[in-house]
Amino acid sequence: MTDNILTQSEMEDFRSIAGAMIPGSVEFRVPGADDPAIFADIVRSIGRDFSDVRASLAAIAAIAGGTLAGMDEARREAAAETFRARHPGLATTLGRVVLQCYYRDDRVVRSLGLEPRPPFPKGHTLEQGDWSLLDPVRTRPKMWREAP
Repeated sequence: MTDNILTQSEMEDFRSIAGAMIPGSVEFRVPGADDPAIFADIVRSIGRDFSDVRASLAAIAAIAGGTLAGMDEARREAAAETFRARHPGLATTLGRVVLQCYYRDDRVVRSLGLEPRPPFPKGHTLEQGDWSLLDPVRTRPKMWREAP
């Protein structure tokens, strides 16, 4: 095992947590964050947050007294609630890791009434704002030196 690969137990717990964070919805026709494609994207995208994700999974397992994947929903919820209260920073990181991948899945984007595509070449129309809000920035003195 290398330092940036989750164990099978960690993967099962993480998938259970992701599914609890964002369950699928028949009403809105969207998968949960534990959907195989979405979860695979989550695991591939952990990146710089790997140590925090691993610490989160270890803390949750310690609070729960074992792996979450096999526990009933009430015990998982109680462990998650305790984890959020004791480790708010880790909980925020874990949430961000899951959410960033969930909302880039095409099925989820379509459910929001958006076209799942990159912003270019079609681009997106932005409403024009009040450009005078930039006047204080424009009148600020130079904060850099010129290159030779």
